[in-house]
Amino acid sequence: MSVKKDPKQVFSVFVGLGSNLAQPQTQISQAMTEMAQLTDTSLLKQSSLYRSTALGPEPQPDYLNAVVELATALNPHALLKALQAIEAQHGRIRKQRWEPRPLDLDILLYGNQLISTETLIVPHAEMTKRHFVLYPLAEIAPDLVIPGAKNENLNQLLQRCPMAELQKIID
Repeated sequence: MSVKKDPKQVFSVFVGLGSNLAQPQTQISQAMTEMAQLTDTSLLKQSSLYRSTALGPEPQPDYLNAVVELATALNPHALLKALQAIEAQHGRIRKQRWEPRPLDLDILLYGNQLISTETLIVPHAEMTKRHFVLYPLAEIAPDLVIPGAKNENLNQLLQRCPMAELQKIID
């Protein structure tokens, strides 16, 4: 008698990308390619690039931001580890919060899961307040409902989070 392997469960995952050092547009483009090459992962959609003012106490260059949707069979922590490896390949060294960086990759949503561990919080803790996340996310998934956010859809969240200085970059 043979035992059938269960097919791997695939999740829709949204990842936020940001860069404000070392040719940000190139950093984001290469990171998208590298994420699409991860084991058991494919890139489904990508937003336009958006320019935003950097958060934090010290003056620093503006950020370029985007959001991608991946289909992955990697578990959340394996995906986090893979994304951190991509950041490191791009020269990311974690010293302090709000520092300039060549690449920042954040898991925003992992299916409909609510995850809260020492190393990973999903949905991303600040995503519902950040225009540079919500607008690119709405571009690729306009009907998305954020789990744990009182089941609010993106349109409701966008109404409370004005675009302000955020600029969509048209290629």
